Amino acid sequence: MSENATAVKTAEHYYELVDDNDVVGLLGLFAQDAVYHRPGYPPLVGRTELERFYSADRVIAEGKHSLHSIVADGANVAAHGEFCGTLKDGSAANLRFADFFVVDQDGRFARRDTFFFSPMV
Repeated sequence: MSENATAVKTAEHYYELVDDNDVVGLLGLFAQDAVYHRPGYPPLVGRTELERFYSADRVIAEGKHSLHSIVADGANVAAHGEFCGTLKDGSAANLRFADFFVVDQDGRFARRDTFFFSPMV
């Protein structure tokens, strides 16, 4: 399997794990010192902060990601899709997103940047 195909498979697996609320499994996809940039949060640095986010701080109670496209170019992976689910306050969440991952030499995510399609300006 090519480097690009492996990176795409890893990113696709990430969405399966997060939708299954498998925090331990998804943390294993990230490098120890990974950095995650997500709107509304300071950068999350390292697996400890990622674990806190996915276990406690994340406002999503449950839901499903549907990918429309996902492509890789070497260490860079870009994904675009929709998320439909429920927030912890019981309200519905339906939005489009774009994620950008950087994969390290060990095949783990060194960086993730998330963008949401919602009115801001």
